[in-house]
Amino acid sequence: MENELNILASRAGFNTALRHFKNVTSYVGEVGEGQNIANLINESLDSGAIKRFQVKTILSALLVDKFAFAYKSHNFLDSIEKIDHIVDSVSEWSGLHIVLAYFHPQAGVYAINPKNSAHWTEVLPLIRDELAVIYCGPVEGEVERNVLNNAIADFVSILYGKKVKPKKEYVGKERVERAPVQAAAPPPEAPPAAVAGKRRVTPRYSVQVTNELFHNGNVEAWKKIVESFKTRYKGLDVLIWYENERINDINALFKWGKVKHGGLIFFSVAGENITAVSKLQRYLFEGASPRFEVFLRGGIGEVLDLF
Repeated sequence: MENELNILASRAGFNTALRHFKNVTSYVGEVGEGQNIANLINESLDSGAIKRFQVKTILSALLVDKFAFAYKSHNFLDSIEKIDHIVDSVSEWSGLHIVLAYFHPQAGVYAINPKNSAHWTEVLPLIRDELAVIYCGPVEGEVERNVLNNAIADFVSILYGKKVKPKKEYVGKERVERAPVQAAAPPPEAPPAAVAGKRRVTPRYSVQVTNELFHNGNVEAWKKIVESFKTRYKGLDVLIWYENERINDINALFKWGKVKHGGLIFFSVAGENITAVSKLQRYLFEGASPRFEVFLRGGIGEVLDLF
C-alpha cells in the first residue's frame, strides 16, 4: 500500500504541508465571516503564499467538506468570451456565494468569483467542452439545498447569455465585501527568487500561414520551435488554437487539411514570469512560411537552441 504521508518525510515536504494547513485554517474564519473564497485564493496566489496546484484541494476541503456548498460539474456548451452580463447578473445575488473552479488544461485550476471582473481576465476565452465545477453556498446563515441547486442552474443559464431574474432567496441583506486578509506568507528564510510569480495566460496572438499549405513540414517546424521554447523556459506552456478550437496535438493542423495560405493560427503562453512571446511569434511565423526548413535541422531528439 502506498504511503500517503511520504511528503512529510522531508523537511521541505513537511514545511510545504504546514504552510498549506495554515493557509486553509486562515480561510475558514474569513469564509465564515462572509468572504468569497475565490477572492482569498487569488490574493494568496498574487502574494506567493500559495501555488496553483493547491487550489483544487483548498476548494474541496473548505467548500465541500467544511461549508457543505452545493456543487455541480459542467463542461462548457459553447465558448465564452464576454462576461459583463455575467458579472452584472450575479452581483445582484447578495445572499449567495458562487465560485467557478475552471480546470485549465495546461495552467491548472482557477478559482473565480463571478462577481469580480478581474478574476475572468486571466482565463478568457473559456473554450467549449472544457471542465468547470460550480459551487454555491450562503454568504451567511443557512439556505435550503434546493435553492442552492436552483442558483447553480440559473448561473449556467447566465453563462450563455440568458436573462435570469434574481429570486428573493438569492438576495440577502446588502453587505460591502472588505478586502480579504492575506493568508500566511511563505517562511521568511525563503529568498525573493523562490516566491512563486503570478501564473497567467497571455491573450491569443495570430500567426498567418504564408506557405501554400500548412503541411507536414510546417507542422514539424512548429513542434521544434515549441519544444525549444519550453526547454528554455521551464514551466511555460504554448497553447494553440485554430478556428476557436484548442489544438492539443499540432499534427492535427496538417491532418485536417484546412489550414491554407492566408489562414490564421492563434497561440498564447501560460505560466509564471512569461517572456519571449514576440520572439516565439516571429519563429512561428517563419515556421508557417515556405522557409520552414531552417527549423528541421539537427538530429533526432535534438532540441534547437532558438531562445
